[in-house]
Amino acid sequence: MNDAQPLLDIRNLFVRFHTDTGVVHAVNGLNLSLRKGKSLGFVGETGAGKTTTALAALQLIQSPPGEMTGEILFQGRDVMKMTEPEKRAFRGGKIAMIFQDPMTSLNPIMTVEEQIMEMVELHSAVANTRERAREMLTLVGIRPERGKDYPHQLSGGMRQRVGIAIALACEPDLLIADEPTTALDVTIQAQVIDLIKKLQSSVRTSLLLITHDLGIVAEICDDVAIMYAGRLVETAGLRQLYKKPLHPYTQGLFDAVPRLDTDPGEKLAVIPGLTPDPTNLPEGCSFSPRCPHARHVCHERSCGMKEYEPGHFVDCHFPLDFSSGNRGDGK
Repeated sequence: MNDAQPLLDIRNLFVRFHTDTGVVHAVNGLNLSLRKGKSLGFVGETGAGKTTTALAALQLIQSPPGEMTGEILFQGRDVMKMTEPEKRAFRGGKIAMIFQDPMTSLNPIMTVEEQIMEMVELHSAVANTRERAREMLTLVGIRPERGKDYPHQLSGGMRQRVGIAIALACEPDLLIADEPTTALDVTIQAQVIDLIKKLQSSVRTSLLLITHDLGIVAEICDDVAIMYAGRLVETAGLRQLYKKPLHPYTQGLFDAVPRLDTDPGEKLAVIPGLTPDPTNLPEGCSFSPRCPHARHVCHERSCGMKEYEPGHFVDCHFPLDFSSGNRGDGK
């Protein structure tokens, strides 16, 4: 693969689900790329389409009711055109995923050691799969003898570590982590974040981190993509976006983060309103009904991604401009 070529390159992706109540527009014209060896934070509220995008990349959208159009290029090859045997080899071998709830993703009637061994047998030429499983357990901080345990015998943090061990057992080129710390307490969250950082560095895998937690993104990621109602609204490097968020939705997410200097009793900032119904998205910019800066044009047509400064793309007619106090020209 050419070094200048993205490892993962999603082009004009649409994902729809046909239901009895209407068509759910889950992902709408998404363009997203991830470079080899880099980590990308994929941020947005629940229902934004983040996990659906990841499942589409893994070709795990069932049809029907799901329907996908666009291109998903991995190492220059469109995974949507792969045969079923090629897709099975691709999942786990090239891309692996850590799911949000390990209790539902782990097999309850297999020991954790057997589940790691199964992954290695499917996607690797390693001769001693049991030894590899024990190596992976040690790598994620679990004593090898605990490999004989079943998932229900482990704590939530240990189950999540097993999920990470399974995902990284065959050293995939891309690791997708879907809210990997949501169900864990704060101490275990920190341990899991630190583990993912160390393993990403040692295994040299790229990372797509799906989360709503901007603090976790700051700990791990090189770049950030903000998603709202199935569309990207802002992408930039980590420091660039955290220093100067340009989209009102991104600014709203930052304003809602608790601060240590907040006065006692002071209420947290909130983004007014609710995310739109994906079966009935509003005309124009999907965020316009909730946006305090929306103007007439925002309700009529979307802006589309524009590069307002090098490497910083925003889908907004009137992006925030902290340097001059202006709000764009709206043209």
